[in-house]
Parts: sequence; structure tokens; C-alpha cells
Amino acid sequence: MRRLIAACLVAFSVLEPLPSRAQTTAPLHLEDFLQAVREHNPDIQAARERLQAARTKPVQASAYDDPMVSWEVWNAPQPFHISDADNNIVRLSQKLPFPGKRSAAGHMASRDADIAEQMARSVDLDVLNGATKAYYDLWMAHQNVLIYSRDKDLVEHFAKIAETKYGVGQVSQPDVLRAQVERTRLINRVNTETLSVESAAAALTAFLSDTEDSPIGIPDTPPPPSLSTSLDDLQALALKMRPELAAQDAAIARDEEGVRLAKLNYLPDFEVSGGRFVNAHGGDGFGGMISLSVPIAYKYKYDAALAEAEAHLAATRTDRRRVEDALRRDVKQAFLRARSALEQYRLFTTTHIPQAEQALQATQIGYETGKTDFLSLIDSVRAIESVHVEHIQAVADFEKAYADLERAVGSTPSGNTDR
Repeated sequence: MRRLIAACLVAFSVLEPLPSRAQTTAPLHLEDFLQAVREHNPDIQAARERLQAARTKPVQASAYDDPMVSWEVWNAPQPFHISDADNNIVRLSQKLPFPGKRSAAGHMASRDADIAEQMARSVDLDVLNGATKAYYDLWMAHQNVLIYSRDKDLVEHFAKIAETKYGVGQVSQPDVLRAQVERTRLINRVNTETLSVESAAAALTAFLSDTEDSPIGIPDTPPPPSLSTSLDDLQALALKMRPELAAQDAAIARDEEGVRLAKLNYLPDFEVSGGRFVNAHGGDGFGGMISLSVPIAYKYKYDAALAEAEAHLAATRTDRRRVEDALRRDVKQAFLRARSALEQYRLFTTTHIPQAEQALQATQIGYETGKTDFLSLIDSVRAIESVHVEHIQAVADFEKAYADLERAVGSTPSGNTDR
């Protein structure tokens, strides 16, 4: 029988925790990581480049058309000799939109640039929100490895107690085997969570567009969760800070300029030109001309353009109401998730964890004195394991919900531990 137990011990000892690749014990601070994301994330960089492109548009939209230089030859003789032509005219002309049209077009392009700026802010917030949640996924994976490793060591301690008691005939063989089975289960959990650490680390490096297998440090443990700001205050703050709402305001201003430009298009544009006349058989001289368009000839075209501009403006104003409604909903949902995780955290901290630890301690003493069986001891280990895992899950859930709340409000996460 002892040979069977020894063989089992050898078999169980083969399963050891897997080492974590591409990891380092150096701390990984959230604020440092987010700063690196701001500098290297391709989505953020692309949004900034699009903003730079949009900022070049107002100058183009408000600029005059290129002037035109022309050369005309009239009544040229046969064979063709320019010097014998009755008229050689070199002309310079310039189109002049009705006053106000260029400024309206420039203002529309400026509002487009404002929209691009707010969209760049939105991309920045989205990326940093995802990076923050990935950071806490990695933190949770590391904590789970510690929990299962600690419980594995605890079960190994209990296994030694069971072996000692079995050696003196105080317990039966199943106690020793159960201890080894439980140890194997925990080793498997450590291995699984170690792989989860590597997966979470890979998700984290993806935000940096890092193609190399660079080591990732261990995230800092967050401060105790707290939620001191009211929902109404957060929603009011979101109305001031959300880039999507600011983008809608810029879009309304752009479309208002579009309506103004559509009305200005009913007015004529001008073209002025001046020329130099060089005559072979008469006196040389200068000439000038001014012309204007006649929009009234095809008024229906401008009527349709004005109706289109007014419809765009009405739609944009409606979109703003939709965005504001969605904003309030996002803030409320994130706030409720954060508050729910906070209540879970407090419940585990004040009740579940102390009770589970007391139960484990009492069961261990009972087993050592022969008052409880080994199954009760294993049940206590699993109970405290579950409580600790759920406690870590509650902390991570709060931090991720808080990151969503920051995103919903429009605040950029900075890694600051102040709530």
C-alpha cells in the first residue's frame, strides 16, 4: 500500500507550474503604460494625422480661384505672322465670388477640422479605455496565479499532515490520495492562469503595436475602490467633456454655415480681367472687362441646394439629441456597473473573506485534532479559494467599470489613484 502511495506521489510531482514567458517582476505603472500608448498606438497616430489633414482645409476652401492668363490673336494674316495680326491681346482675369461666399466656405472647413479634432479625442479615449481594461485583465491574471499558488502550497502542507497521520495510523489512505488529487488540480489551475497571464500580456502589447516579444512587468495593485461622485454630477460633467457632443456642436455650426452659403449662392459671382492690346496696323492700348453670373436663370438648382442644406442642419440637430441621450445612458450604465462591483468588493472584504478564513482555520485545527475529516478541510480550501478569486474579480470589475465611466464622461485616464 505504501508503494502505491509513493507511486502516486511521484506521478503528482511531475505536474509543476509552467514558467511565464516574456514576463518580468518589474512593476508596470498604469500612467507609464498609458503614456506609451499615447505615443505609439497606431489608431491614435492615424487620428492625429487625419486631424492635421483637416486643419489644412480651411485655407484651401476660402482661397480665390487661380487667376487666368490668356493670349488672343485676332485677324492674323495668311500666312500666319503674329507681328502682322491686327490684334494681339494678352489678358489677365480673376474670378471673384460674391462677398461672404469664401468666408462661409472657410468657416465650414474650419468646423470640419473641429469635428476631426473631437474625433481624434474620441479615438484617444477609446484606445486608452481599452488599454486600461487590458491592464487590469493582466493584473487579475497575475493575482489568480498568486491565489492558486498559495492554495497549492497550503494543500501541500495539508498533504504532509495527512501523510504523517497516515504513517501513525490515524487516518486512512484516501486522505493522502485526496490531498494529491487536490494538489494536482491546483497545479493545473496555476498552469492555466500562467497561460492567461501570457495572453493578457499579449493583449496589452497590442496597444503599443509592439511586434517584438518584449517583457511586460506586473501591474500595480489598484487602491481600494471608491465612488464618491453622484450620477447627476457625472452626467453634467459628460455634457461638458464628451468629444462626441462637441463634434455634434461643430457639425451644427458647419451646417448653419452651409445654409448661409446656400443662400449666398443666389447672388452672382464676378469675373474681372485686364488686357494689353498690341496692334500691327493701329495704336496699342489696354482693355478691361467685368462679367457676372446670372443664378436666377436656373433658380431651381439653388432652391434644391438650399433645401438640402436645411435638411442637413435639421438632421444634425436631431443627431445631437440622440448623442446626448446615448451619453446619459452610457454614464448611467457605467456608474451602475462600478457601484455594483464596489458593493461586491465591500461584501467580500467585510464578510466573505473573514468568514472563509475563520472557517479554514477552524477546520484545519479540527483535522489536526481528529475532530473533522479531510473532505471538510478540502471544502474549506476550495471555499476560500473561490472567495479570493471572486474578490479579485470584483476589484478588476470595478476598475474596468471605472475606466468605462471615465470614457463615458469624456475624461482621459491618467493612472492617478485619486478617485
